[in-house]
Amino acid sequence: MSVRIAVVADIHHGKPSATKRGDTALDLMAEFARFANDAAPDFVVDLGDRISDMDRDTDLQLEREVADAFKAVNAPVHHINGNHDRDHLDVSDNEEILGQSLTNATFDAGDWRIALWRADSKIHRTPEHSGFILHEADLLWLSRVAQNTDKPLLVLSHVPVSGHGQIGNYYFERNPSASTYPMAERARAALAQSRQPVVCLSGHVHWNTITTVDGITHLTQQSLTESFTTRGEPAGAFGLLELGETVSWQVQGLDPIAHSFKPHADRWTPPLPDFNQHPEFAARRRGDLK
Repeated sequence: MSVRIAVVADIHHGKPSATKRGDTALDLMAEFARFANDAAPDFVVDLGDRISDMDRDTDLQLEREVADAFKAVNAPVHHINGNHDRDHLDVSDNEEILGQSLTNATFDAGDWRIALWRADSKIHRTPEHSGFILHEADLLWLSRVAQNTDKPLLVLSHVPVSGHGQIGNYYFERNPSASTYPMAERARAALAQSRQPVVCLSGHVHWNTITTVDGITHLTQQSLTESFTTRGEPAGAFGLLELGETVSWQVQGLDPIAHSFKPHADRWTPPLPDFNQHPEFAARRRGDLK
C-alpha cells in the first residue's frame, strides 16, 4: 500500500531576512493548501522554521498566523520545530499554538513506519558552545527506532544528518557546522542499524539535495520562501513524497526537482582509515609485506 505525503519546509513567515522572502509566506501557504488538497495526501508534513524570529511577542503572533494558514489543509498535519521556531519560544509554546505534541513520535502508514525525529533544533549561543546540540536522548530514540522497525522507515527531521557538502549554499558554504548536528556521524550510524530500507527527509539547508550514505537516501527540500537559487523570487517549493516499493519525490515551484529510487536495506563496506594510519598499508610501504 503506497503512502502519499505533501511536504512544506522553512516557511519563514515574517519580514524579509537576507534571501528569505518571508513577506510572501502567507500567500504561498494559501497556494500550498490548495496544492495539498488537490493532491489528497495521507498526511502533510511541516519540516520546521515556520517563522523568521524577531522577539517573543512577535514570534508568538507569527506562529499563530502560520498555524491559521494550515487550517485550510484538509489532511492531518504533522509539525516539526526548526531553529527559528525555538530562538525565543519554547517547545511548549509551539505545542500550544499548533495543538499537538512536538516530541519524537512514530506511526505506521501503509507498509511504512514514519519517524518524526523532533530532536532539539534550538541553536545554542553560549561562550562554551555555539550551534546545535544533539542530545543523547534524541540519538538513543533514533537508534532504537532504527533497530526495532519491521517496516521500511521514513525519518523526518528539521536538521539533516547526511553530512552532504554545502558548496554554493548561500548560508552554509562558509558555515558548514551550522548545517547539521555535531556528532551527525553517530546519527548516521544509528540509522545504519536498521535491517529495513531507510529514507530521510529534512529541511533547514534551503535547497533540494539527494545524498546516499551507507545505502540510505537522504533528501532535503527547498524552503517555501528562499530566493538565493531563484533570482530573488521566492521558490514556492511544494513537495510530494510517495512511498511504496519505489519512492518518488517531486518538488514544484521555481526550483523544481523530481527523483525516484528503490530503497533497500543493503549497507556499504566501512570506509578505510587515513592511508597513513592503516597498519597494512604502512607495512607495505616499509616492505614488511609483499
